[in-house]
Amino acid sequence: MTSRAVIISVAVGAFTTLLGAQPPAQDEAAKSRFPPGPGRDAFLKVCTDCHGAESAVASFMTKEEWRKTLDTMANNGASGTDEEWNLLQAYLDKNYSFIFVNKATATDLASTLDVTADVAEAIVKRRTDKGNFTSIDDLKAVPGVVSAAVDARKERIIF
Repeated sequence: MTSRAVIISVAVGAFTTLLGAQPPAQDEAAKSRFPPGPGRDAFLKVCTDCHGAESAVASFMTKEEWRKTLDTMANNGASGTDEEWNLLQAYLDKNYSFIFVNKATATDLASTLDVTADVAEAIVKRRTDKGNFTSIDDLKAVPGVVSAAVDARKERIIF
């Protein structure tokens, strides 16, 4: 980079800081760090004004903990439309909530495990018929469950 380009880059950065403007939160680099889907844009918009998006999802939470966190954010001035808050809640539930396979409803399992409604029902039926799951392998043995999908979420799965 030439010295002129460096000077221009520093000047633009300083000017942006002076104006209190934030860099675009939804640039492609930011988007690529988070799972695609409905709510990602709302997540990047609402959860980057006060802190980085990475710090917002640094640890998994329960659905209720995410709900309380979003309430706290709103009470502290985070802004978004009702639709954005709803999309944000659903996005966090799907991608950053614990998955309680022995307690979750079929609807919750369909979303958090990213399986069809039929597969989610099969998981609940297996749990009802044979008792609680005790391992990832038990879950993978349910017909229709994709091993790679379970492996991708194994840090979130609670038995």
